[in-house]
Amino acid sequence: MKCNLLGTTRLPVLSEDGDFVIGGVFAFRPKLYTVIYNYTTKPEPPRCTGSFNSRMLRFFRTLLFAIEEINNSTELLPGVKLGYQIYDLCVSALVSAHVAFQLTNGQDPVFYKDSNCSHSGMVMAVIGDAGSTSSISMSRIMGSFNIPLLSPFATCACLSDKQQHPTFFRTIPSDQFQADALAKLVKHFGWTWIGAVRSDSEYGNNGMASFLDAAKREGICVEYSEAFLRTDPHSKILRIAEVIRRSTAMVIVAFTAVGDISILLEELTLNPSPPRQWIGSEGWITDPNLISFSFCAGAIGVAIPQSVIPGLRDFLLDLSPTEVAASSVLTEFWEDAFNCSLKTSNYLNKRMCDGTEDIKQLKNPYTETSQLRITNMVYKAVYAVAHAIHNAVCQKTNHTSQCNKHIRLKNKQVLTELKKVNFSRNGYPVSFDANGDPYAFYELVNWQKSESGVIELIPVGYYDASLPKGQEFQINKNITWVEGGTQVPVSVCSESCPPGTRKVLQKGKPICCYDCIPCPEGEMSNTSDSPDCFPCPSELWSNAERDVCFPKPVEFLSFDEVLSIILAAFSVTGACLSIITAIIFFHHRTTPIVRANNSELSFLLLFSLTLCFLCSLTFIGAPSEWSCMLRHTAFGITFVLCISCVLGKTVVVLMAFKATLPGSNVMKWFGPPQQRMTVVYLTFIQVLICTLWLVLSPPFPMKNLTTYKEKIILECALGSAVGFWAVLGYIGLLAVFCFVLAVLARKLPDNFNEAKLITFSMLIFCAVWITFIPAYVSSPGKFTVAVEIFAILASSFGLILCIFAPKCFIILFQPEKNSKKYLMNKN
Repeated sequence: MKCNLLGTTRLPVLSEDGDFVIGGVFAFRPKLYTVIYNYTTKPEPPRCTGSFNSRMLRFFRTLLFAIEEINNSTELLPGVKLGYQIYDLCVSALVSAHVAFQLTNGQDPVFYKDSNCSHSGMVMAVIGDAGSTSSISMSRIMGSFNIPLLSPFATCACLSDKQQHPTFFRTIPSDQFQADALAKLVKHFGWTWIGAVRSDSEYGNNGMASFLDAAKREGICVEYSEAFLRTDPHSKILRIAEVIRRSTAMVIVAFTAVGDISILLEELTLNPSPPRQWIGSEGWITDPNLISFSFCAGAIGVAIPQSVIPGLRDFLLDLSPTEVAASSVLTEFWEDAFNCSLKTSNYLNKRMCDGTEDIKQLKNPYTETSQLRITNMVYKAVYAVAHAIHNAVCQKTNHTSQCNKHIRLKNKQVLTELKKVNFSRNGYPVSFDANGDPYAFYELVNWQKSESGVIELIPVGYYDASLPKGQEFQINKNITWVEGGTQVPVSVCSESCPPGTRKVLQKGKPICCYDCIPCPEGEMSNTSDSPDCFPCPSELWSNAERDVCFPKPVEFLSFDEVLSIILAAFSVTGACLSIITAIIFFHHRTTPIVRANNSELSFLLLFSLTLCFLCSLTFIGAPSEWSCMLRHTAFGITFVLCISCVLGKTVVVLMAFKATLPGSNVMKWFGPPQQRMTVVYLTFIQVLICTLWLVLSPPFPMKNLTTYKEKIILECALGSAVGFWAVLGYIGLLAVFCFVLAVLARKLPDNFNEAKLITFSMLIFCAVWITFIPAYVSSPGKFTVAVEIFAILASSFGLILCIFAPKCFIILFQPEKNSKKYLMNKN
């Protein structure tokens, strides 16, 4: 079968035959030479142009160094020679696709084969490319032919999808790990308000998308997110620079390629923005060409770890003029580095190279081997492919390996073995997970100014994704921040809310922009940036700062209060007054004024008044189970006893007048025995009411948490409200009945009419207890008890002053009126 290549063969920049050939793709030039076609001639293959990338040449030479090491090894592929085909991609997806087909089909335009033509000239595996976009293009093409593509550069997380990229591997970690590391880095330093810029490519867009997802999980907000490419119009680059200058975010996370970020930094150099803390991805943070931007000093980011490759520097510097002249790539590098021409025709007006050029004295990215990072990824990729081929074609016998270099090795066999490789080279482990990714380990690097003013790249920590959660990120050196600061810069939309406040989001802004609202009374927050205030437990209350709950003050009418002292003094005074009155009456018990007013009821009344005054003392102090039952029942029974005596005296006065009528014999029913029985009977009814109250639902001490939110009122609950109001109602019923009788007897024609005094006393009594009801219901806290005590004292003083004061006055100061003759006189 004869196969013809449709199109123009794309020749490699360097190649060498071998038993098994490895492909290599590097972007030596950054631009694609474009031609406007007139559709009358056959298009030319795409060509690369632009300034030569010396760093890529170092990567390419590292691949040759590794192949040379393997070809000279007696342990790895002994007796087998590896060949190579190196192509230039010029960072173009179009060229990447062209190269992918070229690597798949071989270089001969016409060849013969007994089977499928598309398998002729296939390489065993391909190492490259520099960018994720180009790697995606190549992977989609080469995956159809089971050709492994092993990239030391491409980090896009999308390439881990084995459904779309089944043959893709890489020695550099996926951007998913890098995004997580950058998000944890930003969170570690407390930055919640950041700006973000990215390359408008698979690397930048996918990497930034992963970072933004991780940042959202960490509670980080993004003020702006801008995408651009070095090939964008200047107006777009200028607009992004203005966004950075006007932004309030102090920190900028840049997920970009080197060529893209350099264009943006050049624009910012023309009109510097306020100081910004740059956070860099591994794509640019270690590039030596960018360190010249001094305003980025203090930048920090994740980077591929430094490494050491023995013998590499000597190999890189071992370039003879003859070797250089034999390679178009090396020729271009040499002429660009030394600004001379190796060609006889000096078409660029350069001087002719005279052989005095010393590469060992050259200072450029090619000779910079002090921090080998991506270089080691290339080195490990070559060895990974070599180990896969070794496992496929070699067998170990008697501690030596026998390799069959004539075997027809298929790409699928290399692909299978590549998934299983697990080895170490120069102390660096190489293996792949199910997605073709290595385990993630990054250095944390910081741009620090030396004493001489030169910016240096200093490792200050690391990120190891294999460690347990929360321990992946470690910092072991001091970091220099923007403008040489030693303090971590602050980049937040809103300052942290202190304890005692809660966060309230600002309308139309991200969650990192909020106001701090103080917690209301009775609520607290004891952590910074609390989203809510939490109510204190029912018996606790928040302090003035609203950051802690403390026990509410317990309030009751205690004996050490001024109000309690005054009420207790009146209570004791009233009791003493009753006792003094009783003594006066007892001393003058034989006088007409004492005898005429039923001395037995008078003494009983004075006794009950003494108890009434003293029972008010039971209302003062902390309520207890016994005091709550005692205070209400003692008050109810003593007052009924008191009113019963007054009622008895009123009935006696009224009946005494009726007894003076001719033929009346009514007094025999209202003698002393009947009076005593009346008092006992009326008091027994109250005792029965109180007993039922205490048995069925007695008063009990309780903590009132509803009247005041900020304090606890310790009071006596009524238990049964019916019982309480029954006690008061019975007292009121007797008082009204007594008042009515006293009113009927107030105009009896005696010179000294006790009914008038009883009328006034009952008037005061009823007035006090009628006003007591609304005052009792509406008074808060301990003042409820004070109102009750005041009502007891007021009504008791009303009785003793209205009934006994006039009599004591006559007994002590007007003894001449204390005679039977005066009492019998009619007005």
